[in-house]
Amino acid sequence: VGMFTEFMEQRAPGHTSLDGKVYQHGMLDLKERIAHELKNLDFMNDPEATDKQEELTAMSISCDAAIIFAERHAELAEKMAGQETDPKRKEELKKIAEICRWVPAHAPRTYWEAIQMYWFVHLGTITELNGWDAMNPGHFDQHLAPFYEKDLEEGILTRAEAKELMSCFFIKVNNQTAPPKVGITAKESGTYNDFTNLNIGGIKRDGSNGVSEVSYIMLETVDDLHLLQPGSALHISVCTPERFLREGCKVIRKGYGYPSVFNPDTYVMELMRQGKTPEDAREGGCSGCIEVGAFGKEAYILTGYLNVPKILEVTLHNGTDPVSGKKVGLVTGDPCTFRSYEELYDAFLKQIHYFVDMKVRVSNYIDRMFAKYAPATFLSLFIDDCIAKGKDYYNCGPRYNTSYIQCTGLGTIT
Repeated sequence: VGMFTEFMEQRAPGHTSLDGKVYQHGMLDLKERIAHELKNLDFMNDPEATDKQEELTAMSISCDAAIIFAERHAELAEKMAGQETDPKRKEELKKIAEICRWVPAHAPRTYWEAIQMYWFVHLGTITELNGWDAMNPGHFDQHLAPFYEKDLEEGILTRAEAKELMSCFFIKVNNQTAPPKVGITAKESGTYNDFTNLNIGGIKRDGSNGVSEVSYIMLETVDDLHLLQPGSALHISVCTPERFLREGCKVIRKGYGYPSVFNPDTYVMELMRQGKTPEDAREGGCSGCIEVGAFGKEAYILTGYLNVPKILEVTLHNGTDPVSGKKVGLVTGDPCTFRSYEELYDAFLKQIHYFVDMKVRVSNYIDRMFAKYAPATFLSLFIDDCIAKGKDYYNCGPRYNTSYIQCTGLGTIT
């Protein structure tokens, strides 16, 4: 009857952002770490050792799959290069093949390889999890900046080439469709995209300014292309350069709807109150929607919407849904007999507690189903501390585990 939606009946929960480890370790490096953890499993004293063995083995297989996936791209690029008559395009295809032979098997060495590395990880995640919603690279500009600066210094990249590659990345993200909404979710929200979000600017892990020339390149790309995807968010801190703030405002005033604006000085304190370390909090930001978390270290389990106005409607009909005529809530009294606002509010709170408890019970059940029957072994490779624990993203493997319900209609209810 539309009291709440259960996202994970339709797709994976989504809403995850990665950190810089994607660019520091290739799949072969991760396989070595996994082999080390497998070797040190204690089957005599750890009752979970067999489960950990299965999870770690699946993670290793996921690494192999990513390498094979990239090799297929390399083979196709080489085939296309052999048929290409334009010399410039032929060289581009050869370069693409060379890069796909290197990443994701190995850690990227250049700006181009770093972008391609992330894209393979992005594709791997959304393929593994049936349209993973809001999969994000986190602080993409901060991750790419060292590669950009090194390539410029070595003379193998120009700013114009870096911007072209960034534009290509934007277009690839925009072309990645999201799974269609169905049932009550489609009725509540007909429009949909993949909600990939780029955090631009902000602060680094040590609290210093995170703005780089790549940040400005990303802003220019947003302005030039103004695509539906990827979304973008400016992170403005007390240490953010005035120039970056002004350049961001120039893009915002054009009315594209992006970028949004976040304040690290505020959300870092919020994340620390939730138990994150200062370093992990500073490295965090917003995912594809608006919630903030610790990038590369947290499981965001978005379990669905809670339809708060609908709960008020049921309260006003003494626990009955006026659309279906079914008794779906508690009998809290006929509002026509209430003598005060407080009586209505008390009845409303009882219905809220009733439906929230129901939603949590259902969500907990589905969470365990995902952990047992639909593990995210590829995504788990890039989230601390899944490999070290031998546990999946869905099974408390991450350093921080957050499960939440998105309350909708709060503006209507107030």
